[in-house]
Amino acid sequence: MKFSIIIPTLNEAQNIQDCLEALQPLRNTCEIIVVDGGSADGTQAIAELLADRVISAPKGRARQMNAGAQQATGEVLLFLHADTALPDNATALLRQRINRPAPWGRFDIRLSGDHFMLAIIARMMNWRSRLTGIATGDQVIFVTREAFTAAGGYPDISLMEDIALSKTLNRISPPLCLPAKVTSSGRRWLQSGLYKTILLMWSLRLRYFLGADPQTLARLYSKGHLWKL
Repeated sequence: MKFSIIIPTLNEAQNIQDCLEALQPLRNTCEIIVVDGGSADGTQAIAELLADRVISAPKGRARQMNAGAQQATGEVLLFLHADTALPDNATALLRQRINRPAPWGRFDIRLSGDHFMLAIIARMMNWRSRLTGIATGDQVIFVTREAFTAAGGYPDISLMEDIALSKTLNRISPPLCLPAKVTSSGRRWLQSGLYKTILLMWSLRLRYFLGADPQTLARLYSKGHLWKL
């Protein structure tokens, strides 16, 4: 079974080298595709030394990940953020579990950082995902090429593309929730304020489910505001 690891980037020079170096032991069974959305900090130059392919696509995670999927040759696609690390046994677990019974899923998550609330936030994310069947990009969504094609790929929206894809894939099957943990950076939570970020993320998700425009939500997310654009 061949895997394609697709990494969307935009000005990730600070993280991309560590991300790609951690993936080097997997290159005998995985291809690594970096899809850049117009970085101005040298991200692409760094990635070209460590990835199998570096391509450019219009800015936006959904567009970038769809572009990577179009170029991928693997049977299973993994969508990885540049500030997230896979567990050591990720591909072995997927060989054993994917399609039994689900053709898609995600990992549990831990957030790096010393603040005690980060562990609580991660636990809440994992519980919420199990209860709702919704996976977030931070949890590293994986999906067979066949199921991804059947779902129509990521919808071309500015935010919540992971939630929208999860809802479509749930019509095929509930997700495979692997307890092995990916490690994602807690930097946004710490920089923006833990409690403010919790409130912001829950507010954005609620408004999305109530029909708010994803482009408006994306502007709020980028500014870190609940209401002010």
